[in-house]
Parts: sequence; structure tokens; C-alpha cells
Amino acid sequence: MAELRPIAPAFIVPGPSGVAVRDRLKHLTPADEQVLRLVGAHLGALASLDLKTRCADGLGHCAGTWAARKRALTVQSSARWAGAITKASHDQWALARRCQADHIRDLQAAIRAITRRLSQPVGKKGTRREPGAYGSTGEWFAKSRRLSLLQDRLKRRRADQQAGRVRVVRGGKRLARARHHLEAAGLTEAEWRQTGEAERWFLAADGESGKRYGNETIRITPDGQVSIRLPALLAHHANAPHSRYVLSCRVAFAHRRSEWADRVEADRAVAYRIHLDVQRGRWYITASWQIPATPAVPMSAALAHGVIGVDTNADHLAAWRLDINGNPIGNPRRFTYDLNGTAEHRDAQLRHALTRLLHWARACGVHAIAIEDLDFQTEKTREKHGRRKHFRQLISGMPTSRLRARLTSMADQSGIVIIAADPAYTSKWGAQHWRQPLTTTRHATTRHEAAAVAIGRRAQGHPIRRRTAPPPAHRSDGQGHRTVQAGPETRGREGPRPRIPGPRTRSVPPGRGAYAGDQNAQHRPERSAGHVPFMLSP
Repeated sequence: MAELRPIAPAFIVPGPSGVAVRDRLKHLTPADEQVLRLVGAHLGALASLDLKTRCADGLGHCAGTWAARKRALTVQSSARWAGAITKASHDQWALARRCQADHIRDLQAAIRAITRRLSQPVGKKGTRREPGAYGSTGEWFAKSRRLSLLQDRLKRRRADQQAGRVRVVRGGKRLARARHHLEAAGLTEAEWRQTGEAERWFLAADGESGKRYGNETIRITPDGQVSIRLPALLAHHANAPHSRYVLSCRVAFAHRRSEWADRVEADRAVAYRIHLDVQRGRWYITASWQIPATPAVPMSAALAHGVIGVDTNADHLAAWRLDINGNPIGNPRRFTYDLNGTAEHRDAQLRHALTRLLHWARACGVHAIAIEDLDFQTEKTREKHGRRKHFRQLISGMPTSRLRARLTSMADQSGIVIIAADPAYTSKWGAQHWRQPLTTTRHATTRHEAAAVAIGRRAQGHPIRRRTAPPPAHRSDGQGHRTVQAGPETRGREGPRPRIPGPRTRSVPPGRGAYAGDQNAQHRPERSAGHVPFMLSP
């Protein structure tokens, strides 16, 4: 029998550390758009050169090289623009290093899987936990060649990691590849060039506490007036003192406006980013700032009103409410979403599903939602699942990390705590112990709904199975209460079960057991509990 892996304890997911709100720059004049394009293109070119220099420095980066880069950028822009550009280059290089380490781990996992399968006899069957050998000698030969390819690739990536070399494309790798497949991307060369240029523009400025309205480079007053500090080479386009350009439009952040206004009036740091949506032809501005960490809530306080267990699937969220003893209450809920289409469509679908989930949680009075701590990074390789391409696409499309981050951010303002539970065996044990008992004539419990019950019980600290083992001496409750749904102090736990009309088994006729549970019947001589009264013949 295979050994079960240890179950990690459930934990409360920490709240968000920052806030970002967005608004549209409406009614811009042609002069405003021209200035934004000139500033974005000029700073974007500087950002590209600085990123190239930062990647060339590699592991030899130090405070001296950073200061030299910033001085060179300050001459062509300003000190604050130079600081924002160099910081963005550092962040992008660090992100590329993390992605490089993840890629190396994926290559190592693929090499281990192929090596294991190649070492087995051809045609050997696998198990539910481990794949078997390859089915034919031709497939074995093809995989042996792929193993050599992956080993060479791993060798090159390790050499790059040790030397500090990274591969970065400003604007994204997908956009760069679309240039060679314009028909598949549905773009013309002119449209691709416009999109590529807009993605490589740089119009972002970090906030600075103590400065006027929290940002000296891109400044927004409390009444919504937007002004930009122009670089030195574009200072002749200024329409305000101190080389500033004031846009003709005004912004009003609808979401979290009061928080943003409080920070701006108190001269606290607020970062801004201006970008262009080429397809819609609209300009947007995004404001972001840090928020203090939410005080940690004790697990007992979070679970004081029960919990809602949520099972994440490729097309829906299966949820069920549980009381403090781990008993399912009411009917399960399903929140569907469609993850096909563009990134904006997928994000909107996910946001709407989570909004409905939070509204239901508030209506139930529950202060905790339990989800699985899923991570499919090691499960997406084709070396593990072989020809199961549909299954690999299924788990690759599940938004596990994005869902938890979005749910945590949305629940933070609702006073709802998110609890992450270990996903091990929740679907299997939930279906084994809860699917059949929760199935009624009106509702057939699905495997996902049973898994939601298992996730909620694990977050509460209860075992997933419905009953513990009976006492060893006899079958009564003399040695302690056997159920884990209700404690000994719960009122009504020993009450009679609801009467079910008709025979319970084929061997019991109707009417038998009609008085079972009636304590008064225990003390009446004319009938005994659980039996239909009968008359003796005279």
C-alpha cells in the first residue's frame, strides 16, 4: 500500500499589501496626445538602453554601476525619471532571474521523468501515481533523443544562471513572436507596430512622501488636474512653470476615491502609470500605493460562524457552507465562469464569479472562506502526463494563483478571511465519505461539491471522514461520542430522526418503527417503542 503524503496544516492567507485603481483620461486634445506620445517614446528608448546595460552588468551590478547609469539618464530626462527607469530595470532583471530558475526546475523535472520511463522495459504498464514505460521502441527512441535535447538545454540555462545572463524582451515575448505570425495574430504590420511601440513606452513614476501631492513627476491634484514633468529634451513643450505640462482633462477615481484623496492631501506617496490601449484608442492612468498589513485574525475567531468550502475547477467554483461542527448547511452553490477568449475577458469572468461568492458569504453571515492551496507548476509537463494533452490544457487553464490573489484582495474589504487548506486527497476522500450521504432525490451531489465539504472540514481542523471508528468494546456510545459533526454539548443531538414514510428495507413492512424515538412510548404498557401495538386474543 502506497504511503500517504503528510497533510500540511491550514493557514490564513495574508491580506494585500498594496492598492491599484484606474481611471480613463477623457477628452484629451491632439496636443495632449502628442506630448504623451513624445514623452513615452523618449523615456521608452532610455528604458530600453538602461535595461540592456543592466543585463550586461549581470552579477557584477553594484552601487557604483547603478549611480553611473542614473547619472547618464539624468542628463537626458531628470533625476526622478532616471530613478524610476533604473528601478524598473532592476525589477525586470530580477523577474527574469526568477523565471530562469523556474525554467531550470521544469527542465530537471522533465529529465527525471524521461530517465525513469526509459529505464523501464518497453510496454510496462504504469499506476495511478506513476506513469509506466513507453509503449513502443519508436517512442522510446524519440524520447531518448528528447532527453539529450533537454540535457543540452539545461546545461546552457545553468551556464546562463551562473554568469547572470537573462533574456528579456521589452513589451513581452508574445508580442515579439506575433511579428512573425501576423495572420495568426489578426494584425497588420502597421497595427503590430503601433501596439509594439505603445507597449515599450515608459510613462510611470514612483511616489515620494513629503512632496507635493505625493509625486513630483506625475502629479494629480485633489480636484483631478493631471500634470507631467517633461524631460530636459522636451521642455519646450511645457505649458506651465518648471517644465511641466498640464493635461486638459481631469480624473476622478471612482474606486477607493476617498483613500486616494486622503493620501494626496496629506502628501503621501502615490505612484502613477499612464498607458495607451491601442485597440480602443483610449488613454488610462493607474494610481497605486502601499497599505498597512491587515492584523492577523486568530483561526478560532475566523471560524466562529462556520466556513464556506470552495473547490476550484476549470469552469466553475463549487461551494458549500459548513457550520462550526463541520456539517453541511443548506444547498451547495456553483459559480461558473468562462476562461476562453482574451485576458480581459478571463479576468472579468473570474472577478464576477468571486463577487457572487463574496456576496453569498456575507448573506450567510460567514466570516471565512476555505480554498485549496493549489500549485500545478510540477503537474503541467507533458513528460508526466504523456499524451493526455487535454488534461494538461485543463490544469494549465485553472487560475489557481490568480484566483487566490484576487479573492484575498476582494475579501480584505469585506471582512472575510481566506483560509488555504492542503489539497491532498480532498476530491478522493470527499467523494468517498460525503457524495452518497448528501445525495437526495432532488439533488445529486457532484464530486466537486463533496470536495468543497472536505476542504471546509480540513480548514476547520476536522477529519474529512464522517465518523470515527466505533468503540472497541461494544457498539454503544458508552466510551464516548462517535460522530465528529456534533459534540456532546450540542442540544438535540440524541433526538429522533425524521420519520420516513414507507418501508426502510424490503424485510420491514410499512408502519414498523412509527413510534421509534418517542420517549413517552417507553413508559406506556399498551405499546412498546418501535413496534405496532397488538391485541392478545381473549
